[in-house]
Amino acid sequence: MKTQSRHILEELQKHLPYTIFSVAVGMMALGVLTVLIEAKKFSQASQDLFHIFHPLHILFSATATTAMFWRHDKKILKAVSIGFVGAVGLCGISDIFIPFVAGYFLGVKMHLHICILADPMLVLPFLFFGIFMGFVLPAVAESTIFSHAAHVLISSMASIFYLVSFGLTEWIPVGGMVFIYMVLAVMIPCCTSDIIFPLLFVKKKG
Repeated sequence: MKTQSRHILEELQKHLPYTIFSVAVGMMALGVLTVLIEAKKFSQASQDLFHIFHPLHILFSATATTAMFWRHDKKILKAVSIGFVGAVGLCGISDIFIPFVAGYFLGVKMHLHICILADPMLVLPFLFFGIFMGFVLPAVAESTIFSHAAHVLISSMASIFYLVSFGLTEWIPVGGMVFIYMVLAVMIPCCTSDIIFPLLFVKKKG
């Protein structure tokens, strides 16, 4: 248990720079969008972008979670279940719940939009294809590192666009707090999904 805990802490430390860089890139993209689009069209454009990045986040999360478990344990049904729960549950926390709470703390009225319930046919194909990709990726560390890096970048975009789509349209005056909340929104659920969650169910050997 001590060795596994140390491994998880080391993984979290390694992936923190991915998260900070990805949130910064996401905020730059949001800044460009804010300047280029009129205020009355900004919310709709942000929602459209959220509905692009959230399903892609599900795809990469399911891939990374399934691949991480599959590298250590070759039980198919268990891997599918872990990929499903890890992607849907933890992506929902990252993309929806934490931005929703962040908006509340920043003093705006947020609208709760749960994409897998509102638009299941948008989300589920990405989810199941992501699980499939988790099985077919080469069983090497580089595959999970690549999918995790893509996962973190896309998660940053999804979380930021949810925050501004469903409540915080005037985000620039509180940009510093947005940065902090979005780092938390990405780092905690994504690293839990990709690293901690699948390793908790790996059968210990020896």
